[in-house]
Amino acid sequence: MATLEIQALELQIGEKLVCRNLNLCIQENERWGLLGKNGAGKTTLLHSLLGLRPITSGHILIDGKELAKLPRMELAAKIGILFQQGLSTLPATVFETVMLGRHPHVQSLLRDNPADVAIAHKALAAFDLDALSDREIDTLSGGELQRLSLAMLVAQTPQIFLLDEPSNHLDVAFQVKLLSILEQKISEQSACLLMATHDINLAARFCDRIILLKDEGEFLIGERDEILNEENLSAAYNCPIKSLSGEGRTLFYPL
Repeated sequence: MATLEIQALELQIGEKLVCRNLNLCIQENERWGLLGKNGAGKTTLLHSLLGLRPITSGHILIDGKELAKLPRMELAAKIGILFQQGLSTLPATVFETVMLGRHPHVQSLLRDNPADVAIAHKALAAFDLDALSDREIDTLSGGELQRLSLAMLVAQTPQIFLLDEPSNHLDVAFQVKLLSILEQKISEQSACLLMATHDINLAARFCDRIILLKDEGEFLIGERDEILNEENLSAAYNCPIKSLSGEGRTLFYPL
């Protein structure tokens, strides 16, 4: 049974058709990339998979159950999302914020479970934020806030990771570290991931399969090496995109 299954999905924003008859099965331990130019509907599609936007037609199933019929707390325990806009500047510390990721699993509202606290501290350490545990989040830089958002998502231990531009505000070193952390968590938790990104090379490096949104509700879907080529990318982004291969990797760049 697929962890996340999409059946004959049609999704529209106003007059714009994002996708038509999209069928997709994402199994545990799979990493999917979601690509497309600005305005193609990547964020809208992610939000629809969490039930935050209505779909035009079709079905979204989580472990074989209709998304719309899942209780919100159960859904929150199964699906975690990194929003593109990041964290709001709430009056909270770094530790208090990362603990919000454990909310779907909380057994008592009166005291923190030591196991939840340990998971939160481990998530902070993974993103080099443990020394900032007592800092108010409105004192953090953009990169630190993005790392905190990712730590909160990791602390949630979801079955399905949805990420919208996860490399925002991160330097090159932390982008590489982010991929390593997510790869480890997906393996440990038998989870899966769908990542929307503008960075074609990030998707090429990390994702096994790709959804490439095009115009007029059209899309390409399949194995990474099948989808990511000069012809497909140039057509989807409406500009010439070339590739350069070496040392076992292929890099893409616009002309």
